[in-house]
Amino acid sequence: MAYIGLISDTHCLFDEPVKEFLQPVDQIWHAGDFGNVQTMDSIAAFKPLLGVYGNCDDQTIRRCQPYTRSFTIEGMKVLMMHIGGYPYRYDYKALQLIYAHRPDIFVCGHSHILRVMNDKKFNMLVMNPGAAGIQGFHTVRTALRFKIEKGKVTDLEVGEWPRSAAQAVQ
Repeated sequence: MAYIGLISDTHCLFDEPVKEFLQPVDQIWHAGDFGNVQTMDSIAAFKPLLGVYGNCDDQTIRRCQPYTRSFTIEGMKVLMMHIGGYPYRYDYKALQLIYAHRPDIFVCGHSHILRVMNDKKFNMLVMNPGAAGIQGFHTVRTALRFKIEKGKVTDLEVGEWPRSAAQAVQ
């Protein structure tokens, strides 16, 4: 069994409310836009990290994190990238990779909108954790945590925090 924390679009913020939510997980997946290398390093020091770089990440992060990541965990194939889209509205590059890899789980970020959807056409779960940081148009910061065991995703939970509370601390 693997217990996963999924975040994206931290944009230089990895603070206590997010850490508390992710405390019980085994590893953190980050779907891009870390913001800076210090944030990436802070997450990696907190829990084992699997990530991809986002469109706002600089060359330092791009040397540490790949554009896409494909791996298998607990019998499930995972494809992760920053700009991905969602069923019937995938980014062109994402769609090519979905056809090539045929994942069970497709993870992306970028939109700052939390979405978890089944894609019946590709028989996969699409997961976008929204934005854990404060930069962007979103009013609620979000993250996901879930378990993967024997080819199934279970115990999916959403963490939500008001963006304004984080801004007050900054």
